This record gives sequence, C-alpha cells and structure tokens, in this order.
Amino acid sequence: MLGIHDFPLFLLSCIALNLTPGPDTLYILGRSIGQGRAQGLASALGICSGCVVHTFAAALGLSGLLAASASAFLLVKLIGAAYLIYLGLSMLLSRGAGRFSAAPVSGDRHWLAAYRQGVLTNVLNPKVALFFLAFLPQFIAVDSAHKPAAFVLLGLSFVATGTVWSLCLAWFAAPIGAWLRRSERLAARLDRALGAVFVALGLRLALSR
Repeated sequence: MLGIHDFPLFLLSCIALNLTPGPDTLYILGRSIGQGRAQGLASALGICSGCVVHTFAAALGLSGLLAASASAFLLVKLIGAAYLIYLGLSMLLSRGAGRFSAAPVSGDRHWLAAYRQGVLTNVLNPKVALFFLAFLPQFIAVDSAHKPAAFVLLGLSFVATGTVWSLCLAWFAAPIGAWLRRSERLAARLDRALGAVFVALGLRLALSR
C-alpha cells in the first residue's frame, strides 16, 4: 500500500526506538516528576505533536532543507538549545520552592503552556527532522508514486506508538513527584534538578553535530 513494505517490522522498530531512553524521555519524566501528572501528560502530547510537524515537513520536503543546509541546521539547533536552556535557568533561578515545584501546577493556561513548550522543544530539534528523513524512507519503495502519502502514514504510525509510551511515562512517573513534593526542601531541590536537566538537554543539543 502506497509503496510501503515490511510494515510489521517498521512497527516493531518504532516500539523499540520509543522504549530507548533519550532526550524526550528525560523531558517528559522531568515534567511529570517536577510538575505533576497534568503537566507531564501535556508535555508528552506536545512532544508527540512536534513529531507530527516533522512528519509533514519530511513529506513536503522541508526537512530536506535542514539536511542540505549547514546554516539552517545550525540556526534551528541553536534556537532550540537556547529555548531549553532558558526553561532550565528559569527553574534554577527561582527562589525557594519555585513556581514549578511547590505543588502540581493546574489550570488550563498552565496545561497549554506545558503543551506549547513540549511542541517547541521537539520542533526546534533539527536532529528529529533528520531522523525522520533517514528512518522512514527505508520502508518506502524507491519507485513508489505516493511517497509523500507513505511518509505521512509511516510518520503518524511512529507518532501513535510514541504517544502511547509517552503518556504511560507521564502517568506513572507523576506519583514519584507527588511523594517528593511533600517536603518543601525536597520540592526546591527537585525544582533545581529539573532545571539542571533542561540546561543539560539544551547544551547537549547545542554541541551536537
């Protein structure tokens, strides 16, 4: 269908890749433990929505610009890294039991903010775009007349498996944070630890090639 081959193998590969710990896993775990279940779930959905953006970008050939242009890749990478470092520093510099850790953050505005931040951290990571360009074509026939549609179908399948895993991570990690937040001192330390994780993720992205 659409020139896609070895689809069962593709799904198994997706599951294996999603289970492998990476920056997205750390981001979701950090949000869930540091800010509560609602924020963790919103962040997970944001990360997965960012993958949807990369899927359509790959299908339309936009991701190819990042692969072909070192300048474009560097620009997007530095913007994404700066955004992660900004989020981390805002937590590290918060006083006392910071605005992120004293209790689970609730409310539609905070939920939407967590979702938006998840989307941006994923969309502004050019390595994700290059991953889609390198991984998906392996399961599409070279002579397929429907490559854009095949890209979209495979990309959305990858996102579907990733969404299930990400939501499970957020759901089951949240109780750990709830237990830690019983102590204001631990809550403050958790705030700083979460900020340090985000700064480390930003630096890792900035230094990547």
